[in-house]
Amino acid sequence: MAADNSVMPAQWLAKQIETDDPDMLRSMVKTMAEALMSAEADSLCGAAYGERSDERINSRNGYRQREWDTRAGTIELAIPKLRSGSYYPDWLLERRRRGRVSAARGHGWPGRRASGGTPRRPPPSTGRHRRA
Repeated sequence: MAADNSVMPAQWLAKQIETDDPDMLRSMVKTMAEALMSAEADSLCGAAYGERSDERINSRNGYRQREWDTRAGTIELAIPKLRSGSYYPDWLLERRRRGRVSAARGHGWPGRRASGGTPRRPPPSTGRHRRA
């Protein structure tokens, strides 16, 4: 049986406050994001990390390091890899898409118009008013 590495949230928060770390917010965001990714990877595998189970359908295969730009600063995340298939958190992909769009707009690519989007087409002709 695997050791239980979970920490009670109140204990973890108290420890973070005691360390007097200037990057406490970044550290907290990193810890919570990695806990969320670990839980998602566990659900995809059918069992928790290090746990043996008959319901297991996949297993982990290390981590890949990726930078994540947040309002708190750039955070280096360890994203779990799976032996078969792939895993990349949807919420992290959405943030990347937004970054690519804003970068493209900065390089002169057109964005939405100030009038609210694409111009409207005239309604299709019903045939009542024919030109002679």
